[in-house]
Amino acid sequence: MATNELETNESAESRAIITVLGSDRPGIVASVAGALSERSANILDISQTILQGIFTMTMLVDLGSASFSELKACLDELSENLGVQITMQREEVFRYMYRL
Repeated sequence: MATNELETNESAESRAIITVLGSDRPGIVASVAGALSERSANILDISQTILQGIFTMTMLVDLGSASFSELKACLDELSENLGVQITMQREEVFRYMYRL
């Protein structure tokens, strides 16, 4: 395996894709970003759109020292509190599922 490929695989293991979908309302971005920050996860890239009142956001996150399972549990609870759908997948799983 080439060095760049190895580095990409190692970094992908410590990253996750988070998606948020639901009715738009104030505080969604702040709540998700706050939950990530509290667990020392870092947002590497973010995209959001509001389409006729429907909010969508996709984030690439470096987990840092955060536990994947603990962060996922936190986001599941936040999803219920905010009334939006939040999903989190490891980056390598996401890339495998959506490879072209």
